[in-house]
Amino acid sequence: MTQSTGEAPDRGIGRRRFLGYVLAAPTLVAAAELAPAPAAAAPLPSAALTELLDLNDLMTAAALPTANLIAVEVRQDGTVAFALPRAEVGQGITTSTAMLIAEELSVPLDRVRVTLADARPELVFNQLTGGSNTTIATYGPIRVAAAIARQRLLATAAAELRTDVAGLTIENGTIRDGSGRSLDIGALAVKAASARTERVSVELAPRSSFTVIGRPHSRVDALDAVTGRKKFTMDLDVPDAKPTMVCRPPTINGTVRSVANLAEVRAMPGVTDVVTIATGVAVRAETFGQCVDAVRALRVTWGPGTAQGKSDASVLRELAAAELPMGLRPPTPVVEGAFTFYFRSNSALEPNCAIADVRADRAEIWSSLKSPIVAQQAIAAKLRLPVSKVTVHVTEGGGSFGRKLFFDAALEAAEVSQKIGKPVKLMWHRADDSRQGRTHPMATSRVRVSYLGDTVLSYKQRHTSVSTDLGHGLGEIITALAARLPVGDMGFAQTFFHLSQTMSYRFGVSSQLLNETDKDFNTGSMRNVYSPDVTCARELIVDQLAARMGKDAYRFRHDFLRDDRSRAVLQKVAEAGGWGRSMAPGTAQGIAFHAEYKSVSAALVEIDCRPATVNRPIRDGVTGPRVTRVVFAVDVGLAVNPRGLEAQMMGGIMDGIALALTSSLHLRDGYFLEASWDNYFYTRQWNTPPDLRVIVMPSTSDEPGGAGELAVAASMAAVACAYGRATGTMPTSFPINHGTLSFTPKPTVPPIPPSPSDGLDHAR
Repeated sequence: MTQSTGEAPDRGIGRRRFLGYVLAAPTLVAAAELAPAPAAAAPLPSAALTELLDLNDLMTAAALPTANLIAVEVRQDGTVAFALPRAEVGQGITTSTAMLIAEELSVPLDRVRVTLADARPELVFNQLTGGSNTTIATYGPIRVAAAIARQRLLATAAAELRTDVAGLTIENGTIRDGSGRSLDIGALAVKAASARTERVSVELAPRSSFTVIGRPHSRVDALDAVTGRKKFTMDLDVPDAKPTMVCRPPTINGTVRSVANLAEVRAMPGVTDVVTIATGVAVRAETFGQCVDAVRALRVTWGPGTAQGKSDASVLRELAAAELPMGLRPPTPVVEGAFTFYFRSNSALEPNCAIADVRADRAEIWSSLKSPIVAQQAIAAKLRLPVSKVTVHVTEGGGSFGRKLFFDAALEAAEVSQKIGKPVKLMWHRADDSRQGRTHPMATSRVRVSYLGDTVLSYKQRHTSVSTDLGHGLGEIITALAARLPVGDMGFAQTFFHLSQTMSYRFGVSSQLLNETDKDFNTGSMRNVYSPDVTCARELIVDQLAARMGKDAYRFRHDFLRDDRSRAVLQKVAEAGGWGRSMAPGTAQGIAFHAEYKSVSAALVEIDCRPATVNRPIRDGVTGPRVTRVVFAVDVGLAVNPRGLEAQMMGGIMDGIALALTSSLHLRDGYFLEASWDNYFYTRQWNTPPDLRVIVMPSTSDEPGGAGELAVAASMAAVACAYGRATGTMPTSFPINHGTLSFTPKPTVPPIPPSPSDGLDHAR
């Protein structure tokens, strides 16, 4: 792996003064007040709205008014506490947040305690985790709050030591004067506190002084994660919260009509309660194994689901009928293509789960939630309790990829707990997540490019998708409700699409339009949302266009990219990956570019499509081609933690490979055939590239860009382009292996398959 960092001149946020507060509190507590800085005259966008305003700009601006409600606290033991109003789901934001505080306060990283904030309705738009926005939106407020705390500590120390502030230094949490006297910040925590809230101004540390930000750091929770000490929802010990599971319908969103054997199931070993809820029949028992047995024993008569009778083929026909027109074919030469992207699962490592303890006058919920304010408000409405009587604790999550923007498990757990009057620890089975969980919508994308000689005249893309549920809104109940209205959901989808898609090439008159149809499915914003499909289609057409114009695929991209920063990441992967090197027949290289949220990326991959590789025997699996090498370059402006950024890129690369080659859900008769990871083929060890290199480019800004989702689109597109070059045929359907059903589908009744007992038979 390669990491590199660089310096940029101090400018922008690095040198401006900011306002903030020392809050009234027993110990030192500081918070930021951020108002949007006066904007310089912005150039008119040359091709896309995102050059003027993108989704991240919108989310960051929405969070600014409540920045002063997020505070850094210095404690008497010398530690620094911060309750992060975002969800840690494996992306490493607790580490990068701790780094920001450690930088401005000059304390060791291991003395910073970052926890996850409970749902706080007063934060409004400032507690939504998504859109690669966390680091961008919190970078300024956290640094300002920490800098105010530092300033207050120095002033207090100067008074204690009877010296001038200018003669003091702070390092590793200790303040010293020129004569060698010292004070630990913990000893000053109470004396530096304020009896009333005071408004102050502060200047942030300049880039040239950074010793933490921009340096690679291991995750602060890494040891706990690998030793089992890290606590996820299912690890929490809430008194009397017993295992609970739900017997779900055989088709998507089916309904319970009747249960034939409730008394029999209630009498099964360990079972304490069986109750019908909105989504099925819930079973509470002493162990999850007993829950599985009870769920499998239930005899339920089900009503039809929302997708009754639908299949891949019928949805594809719906999409074709909903496609927006491309307009008249121009008289100049064109390159065009139509692409299909099937349903996909979020595939988070941690199953959907939540703990709920609902009493007559209050409720308490524990779950990994990316939109906890909406969850709190929706649960309060469901339980008919005031929002103030519903406490929602945000726990750390084992993966999300957009899945935890929704709070299905928390809502179910609250309903079950209220109905039976007991605490529950509810967990979805893996089959539940595949068949009834949130999916990435099936979509098509049609592209037409016109050109003449060496000039590209126009680019048109019409992306048609099953509706993406954006019912979490911007993280609070008003926009969440608006996103569920017949017109509101369309407006949200269009806003999301147009503020996240950009045209990075000089392709003349460009238009990218979205149309969505069919609300019968449980969908959600899977990692990178629209971008992987849109970018994959575009980059495949770029390859075809380059060939038609007689140009090398890399050189064509390089010449048509709009700016030096974009060209630099593309050039880096071409050089580091040896673009154009001789390859054996049936193998090839592919290259692709993707930009979003102030960040740019490029991927070069090598793929092996030879029969001996494609036909490797894998038990109950379709193997297909293998990506043998990936070189990925990324420029996120300022990389707060290059090591964490590298890990994010690795995860995104694996997502991209999966989306291009293996990962999809097969829809038949109103349900998905996949029922677990043994037949939902996310990238496996036998399909990961043995040669993977991530290059973190030198910083090109004083502020960070988005990174959480960045790697997916370029990686998927590069794999698709490599496949086309290796086989001589441009792929048009994704994942490429979707047409091969390599497993025998598990029954839908009972909905949970029996626990496997043959693991040792397949051990290697």
